[in-house]
Amino acid sequence: MLTLRSPHDDGTALILRNEWVNGDYKHMVVKASHAACQAQPGQFFTLLCPAEGSMAPFFRRPMSTYGADPHRGEVEFLYKVTGKGTLALSRLQTGDSLDILGPLGKGFRLQPDWQHIVIVARGVGLATLAPLAEAAHAHRIAMTVILSARSQHALLAPSQQRFERLGARVLTALDDGTSQLDVIEQMLCDIIVQHAPDALFTCGSKRLTALLKRLAAEYGIAGQVAMEEQMVCGLGMCQCCTKVFEHDGKHISRRVCVEGPVFDLSEVVA
Repeated sequence: MLTLRSPHDDGTALILRNEWVNGDYKHMVVKASHAACQAQPGQFFTLLCPAEGSMAPFFRRPMSTYGADPHRGEVEFLYKVTGKGTLALSRLQTGDSLDILGPLGKGFRLQPDWQHIVIVARGVGLATLAPLAEAAHAHRIAMTVILSARSQHALLAPSQQRFERLGARVLTALDDGTSQLDVIEQMLCDIIVQHAPDALFTCGSKRLTALLKRLAAEYGIAGQVAMEEQMVCGLGMCQCCTKVFEHDGKHISRRVCVEGPVFDLSEVVA
C-alpha cells in the first residue's frame, strides 16, 4: 500500500501568488518550509488569517492542499471567499507573509497494483482531489474524473484542465439536469461496467459520499472520502470534529482532523 503521509511543521510562508480563478475562488501559492512542502494528497494546513479588529477570525482556518512541490519549495491552496477569514486571505499580496501549520491529518492511500480509479469532485472538493490525481498519475494509475457543479462557470476550468493534462478522462455534470444523483449514479455504473475500476474517491459532499459508499458495497470496490468538518485546533485536542463511524459492526467515534480527514467509504455513516 502506498500510504501518502508526512510530518507536520509550523512557520511563516511567503505569498508568491494569490489570484482569482473566477468570481468566487482564488488560487494561492506560497513559499514554505521543506516539511510543509512534503504535504501529501488529502492532508491539510491550518492558516492564521491576517485580519485585525472586527474582521479578525477567532480560530485558524483549516484548508486542504491543492498542491505541494518540495523541489520548488511551494504549497498551493484553492479556496472560496465566503467569510471573514477567506476574505482576509484574498487580500494578501505577493511578498506578504502567512502563518501556516501543517501538513496535518492522514491523506489518501493508493495500492501499487491498482490500474484504474474514479474520482468524483464537486465545488471546492477539486482542491483536495487534484493532488490525488497527481499521485495516481505518478504511479501510472488510469483515472476517470466526474466533475459536478452548479454551472459551467463553477466548474473551475483550470482544475478541469489540470485533470486532463494528467491523462484523465473527464466527464462533467451540471445542475442544468445532469448533476442529479440518479444521472451521476448512471454515469458511475457505466464506468464500473466498462472499466472495472479498483477504487472510488470523493470529497466533502454528503450526498455523493452516500452514493459512492452504496455503489462501492454493491460492486465490491474499495473507496475513500476526504471529509470536510468544522475544526478548531486541527490537532485532535478539542474533539470539535468528532464524528461517528462504522467499524467491525460497531459505531465508534473518530476525530476527522487526526484519524482523517481521509476515511474508507465503508466506515462512513452516510
